[in-house]
Amino acid sequence: MPGRPRPGEYLETVLRDPAPVTADPAPAVPGPAAEPAPAPAPSPPGPAASVPAPAVPAPAAEPAPAAEPAPHLGVPLKAALEAILMIVDEPATVAHLAEVLERPKRAVAAALAALAEEYTAQGRGFDLRFVAGGWRFYSRASCAPAVDRFVLDGQQARLTQAALETLAVIAYRQPVSRSRVSAVRGVNCDGVMRTLVQRGLVEEAGSEPETGAILYRTTQQFLERMGLRGLEELPELAPFLPEADDVEPDSQEGSAIAEAVAAQS
Repeated sequence: MPGRPRPGEYLETVLRDPAPVTADPAPAVPGPAAEPAPAPAPSPPGPAASVPAPAVPAPAAEPAPAAEPAPHLGVPLKAALEAILMIVDEPATVAHLAEVLERPKRAVAAALAALAEEYTAQGRGFDLRFVAGGWRFYSRASCAPAVDRFVLDGQQARLTQAALETLAVIAYRQPVSRSRVSAVRGVNCDGVMRTLVQRGLVEEAGSEPETGAILYRTTQQFLERMGLRGLEELPELAPFLPEADDVEPDSQEGSAIAEAVAAQS
């Protein structure tokens, strides 16, 4: 019947295709539990994605400090000093020169001293002197004969003996009145005093409190003409005075000498 095997069909199949006989597998023996594999270490984080940094404004540039003023109009300091001193009609002070040239006073003073040394070392016909509180060019003393011959042309434009004596009294006794000068000299000196004032060597210096007489003193031009820095450079009188024993103490000359010596002491 369909769907049902016929008798002997199963046996024929077995004899025709015998199935391989397999031994029963050995019972599994439980071994030690396998240790779990360690988890892989986390890899170090890679470089982070580049994130643009916020823009930081650059600090404002500081203004450069003002440099030391350059020589006036681009002229070297020594050259500028020489040019100015060639045209001055009176000694120029360091403060005035420094202001005009816009340079420190110390630099100007050092340059003037260096110029004076250079002229002396080179034996120039002129020198730079500090006289009456300032600096000015003067003809060198060794060249005086040549200068006299050119300027004076044989004429002697010098002070008279009376004017020199009067000027000396004023220089050593200043401030002094006209009557006092006349008393020291022993003669009237009104005319000579007017001459000295006109030449700019003597000027008025107030009045005497007791008598109201006009007092006189020497001027800056006097220091320039004499080549003196100040009155403290006036020579001592003692070597030029006669011996006291040679002059009668009660005479007018003796009194003048005594006063001069007392003024120097």
